Amino acid sequence: MMYLVIILPIILLGVYLYNWSYRNASEEMSRNTLTQLSTYLEDLNREIEWLEIQQFDILQEGELNRIAVTWQQMDRVEQRRSINYVLRRLVSIKNSSAYVKDIYVHIPSINKTISANSAVHALERERYEQIRSMGGPGASRLVRQGDSLQLSAFRFGGKHNKEPLCTVQVEIDSEKLKDTLQLLNVYPGSGSMLISKDSGFQVESRGASQEVIEAFKRKAGGRTDNTIILGIEGHKYHFNMADSNKLNLSLLSYLPEETVKRPLYKFNRWAWLFMITSVFALLVYIISTYRFVHRPLLLLVQSFRRMESGILNSQIKHAQKDEFGYLYDRFNQMLIKLQTLIDQDYKQKLMMQKAELKQLQSQINPHFLYNSFFILNSLAKTGDIERIEKFTVMLGEYYRFITRNSEDNVPLSEEIKHARRYMEIQQLRFSRRIRVQFDELPKEMERIKVPRLIVQPIIENAYEHSLEKVQKEGLLRVTFAQSSGEWTISVEDNGICLDDAEIEMLKEHLAHHTKSHEMTGLMNIHRRIVLTYGEGSGLIISRSELNGLKIVIRIQAKEEILDV
Repeated sequence: MMYLVIILPIILLGVYLYNWSYRNASEEMSRNTLTQLSTYLEDLNREIEWLEIQQFDILQEGELNRIAVTWQQMDRVEQRRSINYVLRRLVSIKNSSAYVKDIYVHIPSINKTISANSAVHALERERYEQIRSMGGPGASRLVRQGDSLQLSAFRFGGKHNKEPLCTVQVEIDSEKLKDTLQLLNVYPGSGSMLISKDSGFQVESRGASQEVIEAFKRKAGGRTDNTIILGIEGHKYHFNMADSNKLNLSLLSYLPEETVKRPLYKFNRWAWLFMITSVFALLVYIISTYRFVHRPLLLLVQSFRRMESGILNSQIKHAQKDEFGYLYDRFNQMLIKLQTLIDQDYKQKLMMQKAELKQLQSQINPHFLYNSFFILNSLAKTGDIERIEKFTVMLGEYYRFITRNSEDNVPLSEEIKHARRYMEIQQLRFSRRIRVQFDELPKEMERIKVPRLIVQPIIENAYEHSLEKVQKEGLLRVTFAQSSGEWTISVEDNGICLDDAEIEMLKEHLAHHTKSHEMTGLMNIHRRIVLTYGEGSGLIISRSELNGLKIVIRIQAKEEILDV
């Protein structure tokens, strides 16, 4: 502990020195960058001012004035000589500035444009009107046309003449701007961008990251700080911005934070080495104490907790032959004996449950056979051959289901199909006095695994005990429902039902697993469901809204009972 008290202030001092060095490096880079940006804008402004002077010089040329005013009075030789003179002046200006992509003189009176690159051609009226509309008092010196910046100057013939005699237009070379902006990117991963405040025009240095620039526009749209730091896609960037009110331009530069930290990497490595070396001795002591004392004790405590939660197959080992080795060995012997006793008891109970389940299942299987022969006998007495034929086909399908499905559990969709087949068989006999409402099984419940013959016997119970004596307008309803935690199947009727006291007695028999002659079938179903799904599942008996008997099969929802 004393070692930690001594070394901790030294570590904190190293962290402070690192942060102080980082702030100084960041501020120094920002100052240098802002100086470069301001110098660039000043140089660009001087270049623009020189171009403006050249524009006004051209507008004062006598040859240009002759072309605009007396073109029709000039012969072809004079026209050619004047045009060539103006053209040479334009070429001379273009060659004198690297920022000029082309320079035009628009003369609307003769419907011609003189260009340093393409000589003389017809005036492009749409382009000319666009340039003219963006000029005038209060307009920006640099305007946007298409993907480039333009510098325009006009000469009017008189006070009342709204159309200029001629217009000198200088097109700034965007590619040259990119090249000069590239010179500002002196740090790895840096980039820069020139932005026109009014027109929305922008030009980026070559290799500038569009993602970084777009993220800056979104996150720092209204900020006026010259230097800000923003996090973009998991990386931090330092942004510096300088403004030129004369040109109405802003110049943005960015560089990754890794570049700012690069001079500190060596210091950082030595600081980490010092920190690791300082705490190494402390870690050796802590690890050795943890390994030889704390960890064996913790493992023993965890093993006891797992044993308390019912996990008995996790024996523990100890390499050293010490006190912990003896404790571990005694603990493992205790687990083995406890597991043996539990296995014996569990297997015995499981075998008894399976035997009981098979016994309950077998009690139900012959039940429908007896009733089928009674129904077939009744149909034979009526002499209705067509109904007998239909009945025997359905009866064959019914018994094919029984003989084909040897498993104890089947998907609920097959069980409901079997119950629906039984209902159709019964309706051949009772269709005139009993109506059946049998809902469709929801898709979500089709794959539930259920014990065989749990729905059909309940429907059979309704026919035999509730609806048997109904002479007309009998109703049997089978519905399905699901909610978070359980599924239910409801079978209810409007038949001659037991009174409330008898219904309570039936519920009492189910709750205490007592048997009576009337309860044998329902008790079988209830016990099978409880054995399959556990307590909380089973049959619920109550008075139906139809004024008859209602029996609900409730199944507690568990993922493992789905037929996957």
